[in-house]
Amino acid sequence: MKVFVIGAHGQIGKKIVSKLVAQGDQVYAGIRQPEQAGAFEDAGAEPVQFNLMAQPEDLALAFKGMDAIVFSAGSGGQTGYDMTLMIDLDGAVKSMEAAEIAGVKRYVIISAEFTPDRSRWPRALQPYYVAKYYADEWLKTRTQLDYTILQPGTLLNDAGTGQVTVNPEVGGEITRDDVATFTVQALRTPATIGQTIALINGTTPIETAVQQAAK
Repeated sequence: MKVFVIGAHGQIGKKIVSKLVAQGDQVYAGIRQPEQAGAFEDAGAEPVQFNLMAQPEDLALAFKGMDAIVFSAGSGGQTGYDMTLMIDLDGAVKSMEAAEIAGVKRYVIISAEFTPDRSRWPRALQPYYVAKYYADEWLKTRTQLDYTILQPGTLLNDAGTGQVTVNPEVGGEITRDDVATFTVQALRTPATIGQTIALINGTTPIETAVQQAAK
């Protein structure tokens, strides 16, 4: 499978790239800075200069010939709310538009837990949740993409556990490594198309949990 990872240099993005390469996929790592290229070349991926501030028609050029796109980008906690809108919302939407221009159907996006429920948005992160909410809604209602939306809980840098709970009634935490593993599994599971899946660490092996979420 030829997969383009948007936000490949992010903490989850790096892990997704590594896991895709390990299972033999041809991975194209979307990066912002030229100096980031070497690490991905060493890891067996193809680095591609990719700027979410560009127009959809320009972004689409990088997607030609891809089988799938994974959106794991984010403006990061060091930027202002303006960049949250430009990257987490408009950048995501433009990448969806670009996917359709390029004729790539499969699209997986990493969102956040509680995104569908405004009453549960953390006060300090409300602008971020606004961006995630409307990006998810655009994907579901304004595109014809074969999407999967993943909504992980609070992210941890701990070692992956290999176990999760999908669509929990309460919030929780999950390692970035487990999010990456789940993303790669979901990408290869056609039954997750059209699904919005919340996930936190739990007791179910990820391979089994992906199948449960797909039902």
